[in-house]
Amino acid sequence: MIWIIMIGFMIAGGIVSSRLKSKIKKYSRIPTISGKSGKEIAEKMLADNNIYDVKVISVPGKLTDHYNPVDRTVNLSPDVYQGRHVSAAAIAAHECGHAVQHATAYSWLQMRSMMVPVVNMSNKMMSTVFIFGLIGGSYIGLGFTNLLMVFIVLQAIVTSFTLITLPVEFDASRRALIWLRSSGITSDQELNYADDALKWAASTYVVAALAAATYLLYYVSMLRD
Repeated sequence: MIWIIMIGFMIAGGIVSSRLKSKIKKYSRIPTISGKSGKEIAEKMLADNNIYDVKVISVPGKLTDHYNPVDRTVNLSPDVYQGRHVSAAAIAAHECGHAVQHATAYSWLQMRSMMVPVVNMSNKMMSTVFIFGLIGGSYIGLGFTNLLMVFIVLQAIVTSFTLITLPVEFDASRRALIWLRSSGITSDQELNYADDALKWAASTYVVAALAAATYLLYYVSMLRD
């Protein structure tokens, strides 16, 4: 049963990811009315929000864009950093949305940031617990039920993280779109395109959250059987 669930979400994730890449590619062909690059857009949004201690830098890869609250940097992939199109505007503004969240102490972002080390540890421990389950927990003094309970706790932590990520991502996109509209960086039609791209980006997080929650419910049902 679990393999069917995993395959189902892998397929769903692949479809959403493919659709996102298609949207990004499509809107990369549409220049913005402002003609500004992703770097310039990011710097302007930060300045408009009175944020002057965050740097905008370029990082290698595709769709590697992210905000790092540790070193306070907006990291943009080359196509976004240099791009003067709708996709670059949408992504740059979204990542700056996270910087604004950080600057305003947005509670969901704070919760997410605090959970990062715990989630990383949980992911590593889940692999270990899984291996113990394969070789037989009895050999190390743990029965199947005890191993399963540990696995459920670890999965619950991961699931909580994916659920907390949702309001963080949706709010960053909301802030991005509001600013793009008020700043005149994009026209009304370009704004609609940016909204469409960001919705597909958010869908990847929705699929991840649904998958994590489904796995958790499945493991809990195993404990009750």
